[in-house]
Amino acid sequence: MKAQCISCWLLGMALMLCSVHTRSLRRCLISVDMRLIEKSFQEIKRALQTKDTFQNVTILSTLENLRSIKPVDVCCVTSHLLTFYRDRVFKDHQETSPEVMRRISGIANSFLYMQRTLEQCQARSQCHCSQEATNATRIIHDNYDQLEVSSAALKSLGELDIVLAWIDQNHRETSEA
Repeated sequence: MKAQCISCWLLGMALMLCSVHTRSLRRCLISVDMRLIEKSFQEIKRALQTKDTFQNVTILSTLENLRSIKPVDVCCVTSHLLTFYRDRVFKDHQETSPEVMRRISGIANSFLYMQRTLEQCQARSQCHCSQEATNATRIIHDNYDQLEVSSAALKSLGELDIVLAWIDQNHRETSEA
């Protein structure tokens, strides 16, 4: 009887520690007001999407796959998405409207802030990358590479609301905790 109680207690503690570990991975992530970023994007979304000549193509088609990303991989996928936008999309986009460029610059700065927060988690080895997470983001890069650079950047900017919604959904606990 005593052995069963000890086994149950150990199992309960293991489950609790796993739960705390998973929540701590999510807790160390981002803490920005996503509503402000989304509002800024909504103000330029129409201007971006009207310039998009490839209406039937999507760069972020894998977001259906991203919905199945495990909580422990959320940090990794978020980091990869932010890096993708920082290193490729924001740099490749050529904008003529000062208003749109100012909004994009503000969003890019928010992405940099989120990225720095994630880098702290990575430094503490709390940002695990599984093969699933790597594959999901690799598909996004492959889709981007199939279009001409400026078209791919414009398309990716026009789909930014999808990324923002995914980040918000997966980091809501962080901003509320």
